[in-house]
Amino acid sequence: MACRISELVLECRDPETLARFWCEVLDFVVLDREGDGSLEIGPREGFGGAQPTIILSPSAEPERAKPRLHIDVNATDRDQDAELERLLSIGARPVDIGQTGAESWHVLADPEGNEFCLLRARLSPL
Repeated sequence: MACRISELVLECRDPETLARFWCEVLDFVVLDREGDGSLEIGPREGFGGAQPTIILSPSAEPERAKPRLHIDVNATDRDQDAELERLLSIGARPVDIGQTGAESWHVLADPEGNEFCLLRARLSPL
């Protein structure tokens, strides 16, 4: 028997802003709101499906060190260039981490500066 990733937890200053951003990126919806301001976002079918949910947990001072974990995303209905344009239009920004320009991915940051990568391969939607 093995484990599955069911949730990813991201501490942030503004859970509502990040929920809007990541829901747009991933075609997720808000699944739950807690009294402490935390939000859970995930696929429309809810918790426990093929994709993990994301908990956005409010923190006055999220850790500023380079995170040891980041999210990679792949477009499902368009090519990488079109998806890059869409992500930039909803608030992502390019990040320079020393890329050479020959990489097959783009390094981006969400509205709070959390880095993620847009990979080249197109995946089938779930």
